[in-house]
Amino acid sequence: MNAKVSQGKKLKQAISENTPLQIVGTVNAYSSLLAEKKGHKAIYLSGGGVAASSMGLPDLGITTLQDVLIDVERITSVCELPLLVDADTGWGGAFNISRMVKSMITSGAAGIHIEDQVEQKRCGHRPNKELVSSEEMQNRIKAGVDAKTDSDFMIMARTDAIANEGLDSALGRAASYVEAGADAIFAEAITEIEDYKKFSENLNVPILANITEFGKTPLFSKEELKEAGVDMILYPLSAFRAMSKAAEGVYSEILEKGTQQDLIDRMQTRDELYEVLDYHTFEKKLDDLFEE
Repeated sequence: MNAKVSQGKKLKQAISENTPLQIVGTVNAYSSLLAEKKGHKAIYLSGGGVAASSMGLPDLGITTLQDVLIDVERITSVCELPLLVDADTGWGGAFNISRMVKSMITSGAAGIHIEDQVEQKRCGHRPNKELVSSEEMQNRIKAGVDAKTDSDFMIMARTDAIANEGLDSALGRAASYVEAGADAIFAEAITEIEDYKKFSENLNVPILANITEFGKTPLFSKEELKEAGVDMILYPLSAFRAMSKAAEGVYSEILEKGTQQDLIDRMQTRDELYEVLDYHTFEKKLDDLFEE
């Protein structure tokens, strides 16, 4: 990855050129290559995805900054798409958040979102979430903004207040987060399409809609969200869920039938894998280096 290229600028450009910008979750480097080759313009690393896919843990604030950075670096080392990263609550106080932002930029991320839950956070679509005060969240944002070494690096504020405090409180919190320096707003667990419109009309920064499966938010279409003024649509774990379900089926059938023969037409071929990885270019390099 070319360190001179501002990934934050690439993300902002993608938002301006795509209305709305669809951002797909990629839980690892190979997934990011698949998304890039299919024509997507931006990708996302979910905190829940890191916890489940890389660590085998639930999304309950157990993973560390270093756990996430490992996956960030693996993705950005092979994929040119701007990467938005889930930074949970920032992994600590002001100095921890500062370190996190600097590390994300160095690792090649284009932006992060940070949320207003307490440090022992929960999935945004689960009950019993607890929030910090609006003032504490503003301080998190200020610490992140102050730490930027790339002025275009995106710091997005996520508010989980709708489920706990209602729409008006969430709108008020979001406005205060923008005033503190947030570049965009992520309103979690919205249930009505009209509520996105209220965020869009009341705030002068891009709005992200999290369209995750099996949660509180209906699976609104791209067209519906465009009409509501949404600037970014996030699909954080869609591919991971499909991949996991497919893997379960493969493991079951091999155990039950003693062969994978009937599964072949559902598999990516060796040639298709090599095409994604640009395998033959690497192989030719070996041949050129060590030819007689």
